[in-house]
Amino acid sequence: MSLWKKTVYRSLCLALGLLVALTVFQRSLTPRQFLQEPLPPTLEPQKAQKPNGQLVNPNNFWKKPQDVAAPTPMASQGPQAWDVTTTNCSANINLTHQPWFKGLEPQFRQFLFYRHCRYFPMLLNHPEKCGGDVYLLVVVKSVITQHDRREAIRQTWGRERESVGRGRGAVRTLFLLGTASKQEERTHYQQLLAYEDRLYGDILQWDFLDTFFNLTLKEIHFLKWLDIYCPHVPFIFKGDDDVFVNPTNLLEFLADRQPQENLFVGDVLQHARPIRRKDNKYYIPGALYSKASYPPYAGGGGFLMAGSLARRLHHACDTLELYPIDDVFLGMCLEVLGVQPMAHEGFKTFGISRNRNSRMNKEPCFFRAMLVVHKLLPPELLAMWGLVHSNLTCSRKLQVL
Repeated sequence: MSLWKKTVYRSLCLALGLLVALTVFQRSLTPRQFLQEPLPPTLEPQKAQKPNGQLVNPNNFWKKPQDVAAPTPMASQGPQAWDVTTTNCSANINLTHQPWFKGLEPQFRQFLFYRHCRYFPMLLNHPEKCGGDVYLLVVVKSVITQHDRREAIRQTWGRERESVGRGRGAVRTLFLLGTASKQEERTHYQQLLAYEDRLYGDILQWDFLDTFFNLTLKEIHFLKWLDIYCPHVPFIFKGDDDVFVNPTNLLEFLADRQPQENLFVGDVLQHARPIRRKDNKYYIPGALYSKASYPPYAGGGGFLMAGSLARRLHHACDTLELYPIDDVFLGMCLEVLGVQPMAHEGFKTFGISRNRNSRMNKEPCFFRAMLVVHKLLPPELLAMWGLVHSNLTCSRKLQVL
C-alpha cells in the first residue's frame, strides 16, 4: 500500500472514531449502549429524559455539576381532579349461564352485570365546599326525586355554619346523587335538579342510575371525591336523607377526638348473617357471599368517621369487588384496614325503639339526647326539630355522650 493510501486510510479511521466518540458523549451513552439497536421510530422519545422521568433541561448541558440545581423530588399523589370523563363498560354476560343468577330481580342482575364498572363521570361538582377551614363535612345520600327531603335537611340539621367554636372551622353540607332510574323521567328531573343546584350549590352527582343496589357506588365515588378535593377535612358525617341528626351532640362528641384516629362510629352490627330468603330486599345468594356472617359494620343511616381514615378507606375499597349492600361493603373495607367500627348508643339507625309503634319513637326528650335517629319523613323531621329546639322540659336527663 502506498504512503498516500495509508494516510487517507488513517484519516478516515480517525474521523470515524471521532464521530463515534462525539455521538456517545452527546447522548450520554456508554459504547455498549451505543452499539445496541435503536428504538423503533414510534417508540423513540422526542425529548431526552432522565431515568426518573424528569425532562433534561438543554440549558444545563454545559454547566458544571455544582451550577445545576438539584431537581425537587415529586411526591406520589393521585389525580388533582375527577379523572373519569366517559362511560365505556360492557356487561359481563358470562353470568347469564349461572343458575343462581337467573332467579335474581332485574336491578340485582343489572348490578352484577356491571359490577366491574367502578367509576363514572361527574355531572355536578362543588370542590369549593372544602375551601377554607372546614371542620365537619356533612354528606347525605339522596335520590333525584326526593327534593322535599333535601329541603327539610337544609332547614334543620344540614344547615351550614361558618364556625363551631373552640377554634374549630366550618360545617359544610353535600348531597350525593346519581341519575333518575327511569329513562322517561330523566330529562325532566335533571332540569329540576340543575335549578336546585343553582340555588343551593350543594349537590354532587355522578352518571350512574340511582338504585338500591348502586348505593355502594355512592360510597366509593364519595371516597374518591374526598381524596381528590377534600384531603384535609378532619371529620365526616355520612347519613341518609330520612334521619334526624342532632349537630350539637355530634360536635360535643367530636370535641375530644383527633382527626388522626381510626374513628368510625355508629350503630354497629356484630355477627350479622347474610339473608338467604329470596323475597327479602337484602337477599344474597351463597355464590356471591359464602361466609356465615359479615364483618362488623355500622348501619348506613348515619355514622361519623375521621378524615384520615376516610382517605385510607378509599384505597382499601379499591382492593375489593363491589358488594350490593353499601354499609356491609364499608365493613369489608374496614376489615381490610384492620379497623374495628365503634358502637355508640346515640346512633339509632333502627329507630329509638325497634317497635315502630312505641311511644319512644315520638318522644322529643329522647331525640334531644341522641346523635342520629332513623327514620323520619320530612314533615316528621320538621316537627321533631321544632319540638327539640323549643322550651322543652324533660323529666330526666339521658346521658349518651
